[in-house]
Amino acid sequence: MTGVPASAAGGSGAKPVRGGKLGTAAVNQASLWNIANILTMVRLLLVPGFVLLLFHNGGYDPAWRSFAWAAFAIAMITDLFDGHLARTYNLVTDFGKIADPIADKAIMGAALVSLSVLGDLPWWITAVIIARELGITLMRFWVIRHAVIPASRGGKLKTLAQGTAVGMYVLALTGPLATLRFWVMMVAVVLTVVTGLDYVRQAVVLRRRGLAAERAAAVERTAEAAEALRAVAGTTAGGTGAAGSAAGAVAGATDVRCGASDVHGGTTDVRGAGTDMRGAGTDVRGTAEARDAAEAER
Repeated sequence: MTGVPASAAGGSGAKPVRGGKLGTAAVNQASLWNIANILTMVRLLLVPGFVLLLFHNGGYDPAWRSFAWAAFAIAMITDLFDGHLARTYNLVTDFGKIADPIADKAIMGAALVSLSVLGDLPWWITAVIIARELGITLMRFWVIRHAVIPASRGGKLKTLAQGTAVGMYVLALTGPLATLRFWVMMVAVVLTVVTGLDYVRQAVVLRRRGLAAERAAAVERTAEAAEALRAVAGTTAGGTGAAGSAAGAVAGATDVRCGASDVHGGTTDVRGAGTDMRGAGTDVRGTAEARDAAEAER
């Protein structure tokens, strides 16, 4: 119940971290059947075995409760080892991410409920611990899109205190040891509540930071989009103005050519008028000569 996945993903050929102690064959087996996943599956199989041993012969046989304690202790120890191996040799798999926390909560929940059914443990203690574990799990999913809540020292102490207290309740203890186990359980309950509240605080802070970062990113994207639209609009307007200026220049040149054509036509008309005038002068001179000739004949 450390919050760290027990198994690990990767392809074959994963290299061990310096200082590792496993052989090459175990290290390179980055598949479903790696050592971390096998320990997780063993812990899952120990859950029904533990329950059967605890309730055997009415649930109050010291010998069978000792066997149940051994199964519970093995399950808790495998939780420590599979997490360590997964982190050390990079053996994370999707199966391990799901199965490890289920195995952790299954063995602890089965022990708490079984002890309460037998009347050895008050139901309110079982309710507080199980509610905390389920609530924190749901809260991790609540903030997983923004951040991951890391396992804290308090959480690890809580797990150790819970395992020790439950183990003492599984054993058929009497006298001072029976009194001691009650106070160990109270310590576990206090750590359970305190660390649970701390997880809630972390979750709220991480979610707020994540939402603030998303809003800032959205505002930045909106500003960039607006700037891009303004740049496109400016380019389009500049192209339209240039096209209008070119059209104006063409129209002006056309008007000049038309004006020049009109002037040329006017010049032609003037030249035509001058020719008509010269023709009229020729006619006048011809008329005068004809009159002079007629008078000479008379």
